[in-house]
Amino acid sequence: MEFGAVLQTDPPASRTIALAKLAEQHGFSHVWTFDSHLLWQEPYVIYSRILAETQRIRVGPFVTNPATRDWTVTASVFATLNEMYGNRTVIGIGRGDSAVRVTNGKPVTLAELRESIHVIRELANSRPVEYQGATLQFPWARDSEVEVWVAAYGPQALKLTGEVGDGYILQLADVDVAKWMIGRVREAAEAAGRDPDAITFCVAAPFYIGDDRDHMRAQTRWFGGMVGNHVADIVNRYGTEGDFPQVLTDYIAGRTGYDYNSHGKAGNDHVDFVPDEIVDRFCVLGTAEEHIAKLEELRAIGVDQFAGYLQHDNKEETLRVYGETVIPALRAPKTAKS
Repeated sequence: MEFGAVLQTDPPASRTIALAKLAEQHGFSHVWTFDSHLLWQEPYVIYSRILAETQRIRVGPFVTNPATRDWTVTASVFATLNEMYGNRTVIGIGRGDSAVRVTNGKPVTLAELRESIHVIRELANSRPVEYQGATLQFPWARDSEVEVWVAAYGPQALKLTGEVGDGYILQLADVDVAKWMIGRVREAAEAAGRDPDAITFCVAAPFYIGDDRDHMRAQTRWFGGMVGNHVADIVNRYGTEGDFPQVLTDYIAGRTGYDYNSHGKAGNDHVDFVPDEIVDRFCVLGTAEEHIAKLEELRAIGVDQFAGYLQHDNKEETLRVYGETVIPALRAPKTAKS
């Protein structure tokens, strides 16, 4: 299993860069950031500095969208970073949430998402692509290689992910829900004639090392509100009786709205509807041993990467314990002599 750290690009940017370097020191393979240009600083500028000051970490958005950035510009950013730093990027993409809603926009359609994935991937992988009636390519890109991982919850988005995604991003760490979601993506891949094992499955959630359960829940309850915001969209489209895990639709019954000014923040003041049970199921909280136990369950159902959100007050200690205890426990042991 690989491990990623998910950061917000709050100022100063030097703090984000420092956390990315610390994540690499503690054995994390990926550093992800939110991509919401009004709420936080521009991530792609910061990626360049992170890549310049690290040796192996991969960076990418968690997640970008096809609405707020021109597809060819997005592809150019990644091809340029790869030329500069040696193919150390990955593109997380979805229909669009905070980045579009803060500007009173709307998420793109699934058809637009599908087309954007194709255009961005072809260009960013140094290949020509048909776009708006012309064949386009970057004449300066030679060896750029980058995967596109799709973030999805709804049935049709999961189907699209299985059909075209290099990876799948699920933003919650409930083992039962993850098993259901991954199963739908794998089924769609098989139906499309793809090898499901070629898809990277990434589960993401807040992770907090500690023993004060009430405090950890208070620091991570925001996540249930964020997930609930996505689930509400699905319920509006499919209803509560659709083909979707009931645990997700049940807990948002008390949801009254969402304020993007508190998006992804530990001090979110409108997530009281999220019960403790959901916080515990969706997040990874507790001692190192509790983290290892839950991550082993996730690995057993096919999760390739766990990406932990660091939006809380115990960032450095959580990274340290992962580096010294959790990550080694989830990796195959090696012996000097056998």
